[in-house]
Amino acid sequence: MTKGPVAVVTGGASGIGEATSRRLAADGCRIAILDVNKDGGERVAKALSAAGGEARYYACDVADAKAVDAVAAQVAKDMGPAHILVTSAGLIPNTESVMDMDLEAHDRMWRVNYNGTIHACRSFGRQMIAEKRGAIVTLGSINSRLPLPLPAYNPGKAAIERLTQLLAVELGRHGIRVNSVGPTYVMTPPLRAKVEAGQRDMNKIMGVHALGRLPEPKDIADAIAYLCSDQAASITGILLPVDAGWLAAVSYRTYAGGVPWKE
Repeated sequence: MTKGPVAVVTGGASGIGEATSRRLAADGCRIAILDVNKDGGERVAKALSAAGGEARYYACDVADAKAVDAVAAQVAKDMGPAHILVTSAGLIPNTESVMDMDLEAHDRMWRVNYNGTIHACRSFGRQMIAEKRGAIVTLGSINSRLPLPLPAYNPGKAAIERLTQLLAVELGRHGIRVNSVGPTYVMTPPLRAKVEAGQRDMNKIMGVHALGRLPEPKDIADAIAYLCSDQAASITGILLPVDAGWLAAVSYRTYAGGVPWKE
């Protein structure tokens, strides 16, 4: 019996990462979940294995390059070289100003979100180079296209978009495609918690989207699965918005002359 491809999902213990792990497992992939969340990672791996798939959890802080290298070697030993990599590990901040931001939190976010993406792409990308094939999807954000008062997260996601393009060119000659997804707000448990704590205003969030709903983690996972599939064989170096029309609506709905209808 032919074994399915090995898909590595950083941040695979919850949210978008968990949804991606489940979707890729449903597509026949064998899943390696990398996360600092031991309880969540083991829970997801156990659920996927109980459903008839193959999934393993690996404790890993993607901010630590040596730790990622070590886990990549262990994954290759346990499951074989990576065919797919999804870099969904990341931190999400609250609004703050550049002048007043917490510099330690700023640096930690860059280490996890940006450096963590580089570390995973390097460690597992080397396996793909040796195999002359592979697909990488980074977790970007639609807010990389416009400035928002998130002085670590916002520039970091812009950097990930550019890094994705660099990697697409560098790795393309080895048969490896590298793309990114750009979600808007996604209705994950952390977002729900922020709304309940009064740290996010759903009226304001929905006021700058074209659709009357926000994406769920599954919506992002579906887009990731497409970019990893043979159906996207000629697509590389892009950021695919999964944004409920945020990019179209954010300027349209805030036009100083008003919009041509009443809500």
